[in-house]
Amino acid sequence: MMRRFVSWSKKRKLDEVSKTKIQFIESLIGCTVSEPQLFLRALRHRSKLVESNMRHNESYEQLEFLGDAVLDLIVTEIIFERFSTRNEGFMTQMRSRIVKGETLSKFSEHLNVASIIEVGDRVKDQGIQFSHSVLADIFEAIIGATYRDCGYKAAQRFVTRLIDELIDFDDLEQKRDNYKSVLLEFAQSKKLPAPEYSIQGMSGPDHDRTFEIQVYLDNQPYGIGIGKNKKKAEQIAAMETLEILYQVEKAD
Repeated sequence: MMRRFVSWSKKRKLDEVSKTKIQFIESLIGCTVSEPQLFLRALRHRSKLVESNMRHNESYEQLEFLGDAVLDLIVTEIIFERFSTRNEGFMTQMRSRIVKGETLSKFSEHLNVASIIEVGDRVKDQGIQFSHSVLADIFEAIIGATYRDCGYKAAQRFVTRLIDELIDFDDLEQKRDNYKSVLLEFAQSKKLPAPEYSIQGMSGPDHDRTFEIQVYLDNQPYGIGIGKNKKKAEQIAAMETLEILYQVEKAD
């Protein structure tokens, strides 16, 4: 009862546009919002901060950081339950296919999140709110806000419902991996520069050449790939790098 009163009191102070946004959010997450400012921040692009004289932490970015971690746990649990007989490598690949930016932006598009994103007046005509990267980031921010305001179970129900509606696991399992793409998404999620692929050596005649390529991430050497062409060697090197990075994350 107290939560409902607090929620009603805080919503009463909102302008009509903000009230409409919160009502829309409640319909999406299936939870009564008691901290509307948390969700309004989750929907605010950084371009709004300067012109409104807001603090640097008043955009979606901190909540995106939290939501990313919560989403990883939720999806990991779903994969663990659904594929309980499969090995860790398979589970890791399945998780990466769901939590990648392309998939998250599709979730946002399905929910029509772009219609409630707040951007600065100077960039409204640039279509920033329709950017795949922004849609993916704000989806994670909404998860972070849901977790903070309504708890883990509410965030879990929200994400699970979307996955049940939009993810075909049979199709997802059959997809061939583009390890370079997965590694690039990993680097972007960690705010690192794009991976670099350096040729370490070549052998054999021109018609049957073998390439040895190493990945450098944030100027540090990682996996090495050997293949009959550069693309194949780069994919193997990216795969080896991902295995190293996942083992480091597991150890931490």
